[in-house]
Amino acid sequence: MRLVVVSAGLGVPSSTRLLGDRLAAATAGRTPAEVRVIELRDLAVAIAHNFTSGFPGRELADAFDAVAAADGLIVVTPVFSASYSGLFKSFFDTLSASDEGALAGKPVLIAATGGTARHSLVLDHALRPLFAHLKAVVVPTGVYAASEDWGAEGLDGRVEQAAGELAALMAGLSAARPPAERDSFEEVVPFEERLAALRPTG
Repeated sequence: MRLVVVSAGLGVPSSTRLLGDRLAAATAGRTPAEVRVIELRDLAVAIAHNFTSGFPGRELADAFDAVAAADGLIVVTPVFSASYSGLFKSFFDTLSASDEGALAGKPVLIAATGGTARHSLVLDHALRPLFAHLKAVVVPTGVYAASEDWGAEGLDGRVEQAAGELAALMAGLSAARPPAERDSFEEVVPFEERLAALRPTG
């Protein structure tokens, strides 16, 4: 399975990226998954160009494809003005403009970082409505990490709870798909060969 982390952190190092990494590790520890991280700060110029041209560049298109093909998604944003960052919103705006159904039915774990615990409501007041609008399946537990949460026991508990919910959704949806759809790298058999195999012999 494929697990994609979308991080809108701007700093290096970034607490937003750190939270995404912890959530990804906890999720992958529960269900086998190949993890890919998309750093939106590296795509900021491409996102801006997409707004003006209507077409994603190669790197942005690759990020769109990765998100659309993911079996599960972890999205993490820093809090700005009591909401998600503009870069975070712009990425998902351009993604939905490119492929309106890219997140439909996809398990998504929402997370955010901020300087104070007062902004923790961003999860339910901003992030959850955004991904519900995009028709994603948002796991019940969101994870918010304020500055004082790092190293605290409570953050570990929330990470584990949310990761368990995402892993369960990913595993359940994967098991529900037909076997041919579970592995995107399955050998492609030409239609003529499939048809010949169905014909009676003799």
